[in-house]
Amino acid sequence: MTTIAVLGNGRVGGNLAAALTRAGHDVTVASRTPGAAADAARRAQIVINATPGAGSLERLAALREELRDKILVDVSNATTDGPDGLPADLLYPGSSLAEQLQEALPETRVVKTLNTMLFPVMTAPATLTRTPTAFLSGEDPQAKQTVRAVLTDLGWHNAWITDLGGIRTARATEAAILFVPHVIRSSGFTPFAISITR
Repeated sequence: MTTIAVLGNGRVGGNLAAALTRAGHDVTVASRTPGAAADAARRAQIVINATPGAGSLERLAALREELRDKILVDVSNATTDGPDGLPADLLYPGSSLAEQLQEALPETRVVKTLNTMLFPVMTAPATLTRTPTAFLSGEDPQAKQTVRAVLTDLGWHNAWITDLGGIRTARATEAAILFVPHVIRSSGFTPFAISITR
C-alpha cells in the first residue's frame, strides 16, 4: 500500500482517487480549503497533479517544501482554451508543464504520464477496442519504476507502458493534446487514447 495524495478533485482527480483506493492504496484528495494541498502532500509518498494545467505551476511551486523528495506524477496538460472550452494552444510552447514543474521543484522527482488520453481511459485502459499506450517521462529511473507499478494497479499491462526517457520528452506527449479538440468535434466525447502499435 502506498500513501497517495491527489491534488485536484474534478473528473480526473476523482476518477484516479477512486481507482487507486479500490487498488488498495491510502488515498487523500486535497480539498480547496487553505492548507489542504500542503497537508496532503506532506503526508504522501506520491503526489498526483490533477489540477487544471494552466494553474498547476503556480499551485505546485508553492508546495516546494512539502514536495521535497516526493514523486510528483503530473497528468495535466497546460493549454489555453478555445471559445468552446476545448484546448486551443499549448501554454508552454517549446517546453512542457512537466519541465516547468521539474525546474521549479528541483528536489522533487517529476514523472509525466497518462496525459495522452481522455480521463476514463486512465483507470480502464482495457475497455478500448485496441491497446492504448501510457508514456513515462522523467529524470529519475526509480521514480518511473514506482509510477509504472502504480499504473499496473490501474489496469495497465507492462507491455502497454513506454518509457520515453528524460523529462524533456514530455514536450511530445503534452503536444498530443492538440489532437483532442479535433477528435472530440469529429467523433464526440468517446474515450480514446494515443497508441503505439508495432
